[in-house]
Amino acid sequence: MLTAVRIPRPEPGVDLAGAEVAVRDLLVALGHDPDSEHLSDTPRRVARAYAELLTPRSFDLTTFPNDEAYDELVLARDIPFQSLCEHHLLPFHGVAHVGYIPAGRILGLSKLARVVELFARGLQVQERLTSQIAGWLQERLDPKGVGVVLEAEHLCMSLRGVRATGSRTVTSALRGLVRDDPRTRTEFFGLTGRVG
Repeated sequence: MLTAVRIPRPEPGVDLAGAEVAVRDLLVALGHDPDSEHLSDTPRRVARAYAELLTPRSFDLTTFPNDEAYDELVLARDIPFQSLCEHHLLPFHGVAHVGYIPAGRILGLSKLARVVELFARGLQVQERLTSQIAGWLQERLDPKGVGVVLEAEHLCMSLRGVRATGSRTVTSALRGLVRDDPRTRTEFFGLTGRVG
């Protein structure tokens, strides 16, 4: 039997009016005239852009009975994601590789991407984001194992500071058999293009 649980948009939302005032004040503090022709609508645009970057969409978590007793890895590779570094408010972006070994239920495949977005749409650090995705899937699905690998470029590292353009940070979070069984761990990392 199909099971769908509504995963609501997290609250509280973004205060657009307050964000517009803050952006206007930031422009002034940076030495720019927010009333100039080119900047007059910038506070509104920036507030809405951040609201979009910080607000995941609601979705239905759809699962199905594992009638065939499938007990091998299910892996979605190269799921694109974007998030905001909580230290600099600059984006980091990359791909997520998310896999699990089903137990009693299997997940609608698009939901793996939805779970990545659920946690990526906020102020984040990559390590916590990786762990949150794995933990959420482990808690909600109760699978035999979960593996998550994120590869991302951080604009706070490539546009400023060290200016290491093109460098990517890789993080992983493993649960259950993906962590504890050496063969499954090696298979997971092999399928994600990483050496385990």
